[in-house]
Amino acid sequence: MRRPFLVFALVVLTVVGLDQASKAFIRSMLPAGASIPVVPGWLYLTHVRNEGAAFGLLQGRQPFFVFVTILVLICIGVYWWRSSERARPTAVVIAIGLVAGGAIGNLIDRVYSSRVTDFIEVAIINFPVFNVADSAIVCGTAVLVTWLLFGAPESGSGGTDPHDERSASDEPGPHPQDASPKASA
Repeated sequence: MRRPFLVFALVVLTVVGLDQASKAFIRSMLPAGASIPVVPGWLYLTHVRNEGAAFGLLQGRQPFFVFVTILVLICIGVYWWRSSERARPTAVVIAIGLVAGGAIGNLIDRVYSSRVTDFIEVAIINFPVFNVADSAIVCGTAVLVTWLLFGAPESGSGGTDPHDERSASDEPGPHPQDASPKASA
């Protein structure tokens, strides 16, 4: 097993574990619809049963969300299988792990209870209630978009990635080791 896959697996397992543990805690400690302040006026734990997508969008379309989630996970698998080690810098590996972990965390809820448990309410910005999986998906996607816009090395640029396994001798052009030894007199 290679290091990038271990990092990916660790991120996925961490996100799924934190997501499922936090949702189980909220379901066991807080009735649906109830809210308790963490930082009054700013942050609350509010138990919401969400039958929609992230942040409560598109309520009641569970089969669609299950299908899209499975499709996203298949796309991640195909990317992993078809890409080379160099195409997977650590930031991308972590970002894809966040997206996959979040997708799996919410998929577990959708399959077993036809709804997702949301509980993080940021009151100061009037934002929809969300959960750990939603946060992981958003953060992973933000890292991927940022990497695609600003951090992806251009094709053929060789050697710009510090994790690039090619040596300077892989670059085109003359190299000191190619020089013929001069005849000694």
